[in-house]
Amino acid sequence: MAELSETWSRVTQNLRERLGGPAPSVASVGSEHAERLAEIHATAFAKPWSAPEFEAFLTNSAVQLDGLFLGRSPHPFGFVVTRCVVDEAEILSVALAPEARGRGHSRALLARHLGNLAEAGIRRVHLEVEEGNRPALALYRRLGFSQTGYREGYYARPDGTRANALSMSLVLPP
Repeated sequence: MAELSETWSRVTQNLRERLGGPAPSVASVGSEHAERLAEIHATAFAKPWSAPEFEAFLTNSAVQLDGLFLGRSPHPFGFVVTRCVVDEAEILSVALAPEARGRGHSRALLARHLGNLAEAGIRRVHLEVEEGNRPALALYRRLGFSQTGYREGYYARPDGTRANALSMSLVLPP
């Protein structure tokens, strides 16, 4: 857990220096953000989730949903949603608004989220990622995830074709 906290500190300090402003923050989001979360999700996925689907996640005690906040904005610019069962969790989705992409925010968001999961007693985290999503794969590998499986035709693409997914997992420190 200390390693994840150190990663969070390094990443946010680097972002603060690069951007010349307040570092990003990661915090739980509430149902008042459901519409914004749906908007962000729609920019990243061919089959986006609706605001009511996000509201259902936000009222589910087995789900942890953290948002990325930039500057003093009260609106999230990204999120990660994870379903937890006993000491394992599955990251269901990670997305950033287009204006927040490519600036290191995903790493900051995930590092803090994984730290929160570890603090909650989660020991193993699973996820699926499109095999062609090189930036996401690089990020997950940097954070310590390793490939555990392969799912053919797992993701729908906007053009109607299907994309393969890699299953990955990470053991969190106690």
